[in-house]
Amino acid sequence: MRVVAITPIHVTDEELARRQERYTRLAPAGMTVELRNLSSASPVALDLQSDVLLSDAALIDDMCHINQDAADFILPDCVLDPGFRQGAKEEVVGMLESVTAHLVAQGHKVGAVTRNETIGAELVRRIGEYGFADNFAGLEVLNLSFDAINDEELWHKALKVGVEKLAAKGATVVINGCSAVNVDQSQLSLEVVDPAELALKLILEEKSKALSK
Repeated sequence: MRVVAITPIHVTDEELARRQERYTRLAPAGMTVELRNLSSASPVALDLQSDVLLSDAALIDDMCHINQDAADFILPDCVLDPGFRQGAKEEVVGMLESVTAHLVAQGHKVGAVTRNETIGAELVRRIGEYGFADNFAGLEVLNLSFDAINDEELWHKALKVGVEKLAAKGATVVINGCSAVNVDQSQLSLEVVDPAELALKLILEEKSKALSK
């Protein structure tokens, strides 16, 4: 099975390689993931609402240029699901949509953390758009810079505090609101879901179910 993922921002070659290594490590047996850099030169970070809108438009454009023979599935490499529209194209998977649907089906009250308020606002909007508002325990903003994405010690220090606050709000599981951060479950009071890792597993499960019919 072939999955093409596309970054939601234009990243450096070094960051692209780091994220590709992460996808290669996370991909279940029988799946290959090719990560492509966003072709547009902007945005380079999701710090403003205008960045979120640019990312969404750029992903839609990039996805239109992927040859159908190149991928079985296309995965926007972002928990905000840029370029994804429910019911539009079966081969395009929304990371947040699929992961949240799975957790809600398991009976969870879902919480989430994001590194800034802009990303948080869009995540909450998407949760509502998907119909999961009643199953959402809330959001905690970590107030971290873009550089914290590959600073695991800094991220997890803030993550621990955010998880504790979400537990107090009734969350039973937390979505780590960045698809490019490795999740360290130790010392966390709730399970924190790596959205990229779970999304890949769900893609494989759905494909296997379809083939067995």
